[in-house]
Amino acid sequence: MQRQLIIGDKIFSSWSLRPWLALVKSGLPFEEILIRIHRPESVENIKKYSPAGKVPVLIEEGVAIWDSLAIIECLAEQAPSLWPADRLQRAFARSLAAEMHSGFAALRSTMSMNVCASGVQVEAGADVQRDIERIQSIWTDCRARFGAGGPWLFGTFTAVDAMFAPVVTRFRTYNVSVSPVVQAYMDTVWNDPAMQRWVADAQAEQ
Repeated sequence: MQRQLIIGDKIFSSWSLRPWLALVKSGLPFEEILIRIHRPESVENIKKYSPAGKVPVLIEEGVAIWDSLAIIECLAEQAPSLWPADRLQRAFARSLAAEMHSGFAALRSTMSMNVCASGVQVEAGADVQRDIERIQSIWTDCRARFGAGGPWLFGTFTAVDAMFAPVVTRFRTYNVSVSPVVQAYMDTVWNDPAMQRWVADAQAEQ
């Protein structure tokens, strides 16, 4: 099967990280095509692959699938382990992925992703703090309820971990104070070989 994932800069593109990580962790083969963003030719280059003119986009046998969550759902049909096996856990996991997909606007706008930066200081208002508290609550709750089988949110790696992976980078970049449980989960994500491969590639972009 011919499968291509078109992504943006690994330093900045949080939406690209999500399906890329899901693909690598699932073991599904794919060709990676990176398009540098924020350049005069970026839009034209992206539109060669993406009808929406945005990355990421997955090309499966000539069919374009865009939007990170839609891509992950497509991949999960071929790699079911991307969602929990239990029906209710799976539904709960989808709820969390959807919340990450559509929420946390204050955090996104104030703490943009830059996996190569650290110790960055920003003015984090009450809305950002609410987002941070909600995310820590999600991670803590998942680890307590579903994490007995391993170090990920649902024990083993799932799409929810892929969806929240960019937040781990943000918390590191902006030195967000977290609980020991949250720190342990962040270490799991950050130290994963696939994540470290992404970070190394991002560093090479500079």
